[in-house]
Amino acid sequence: MVEKKLIQLIYPELSYKIIGILFDVYNNLGYGYQEKYYQEAVAIEFKKAKIYFREQVSLPINFKGDTIGRFFLDFLVEDKIVVEIKRYDKFHKADIQQVYAYLKHFNLKLGLLVSFTKEGVRFKRIINLN
Repeated sequence: MVEKKLIQLIYPELSYKIIGILFDVYNNLGYGYQEKYYQEAVAIEFKKAKIYFREQVSLPINFKGDTIGRFFLDFLVEDKIVVEIKRYDKFHKADIQQVYAYLKHFNLKLGLLVSFTKEGVRFKRIINLN
């Protein structure tokens, strides 16, 4: 007999709200805008939905007490979910690694890598299991 494991989504209600907002932004703006305009529209919708978020978050990368660089997150939603916005048709390995690095460094569980493409919104859930 094959045992099936139930895989639970991380922050399902919040992530569904975020994804719904992303689709709403695309449905109203369409394709072809710069990332900053999608980010601004998403921020407006987060505010309307009363979702706590921080935008363009600059966080230090520390090494043995010294700051050696900074991460710049598009959005940190409710101090739980990283949302990184792109506007090309395919996700690049570097983008996935970037979001994973954010999650790992700040001990967060979920990141959403989002792209506004010609065909619509694409998103990838990136999980940090550590």
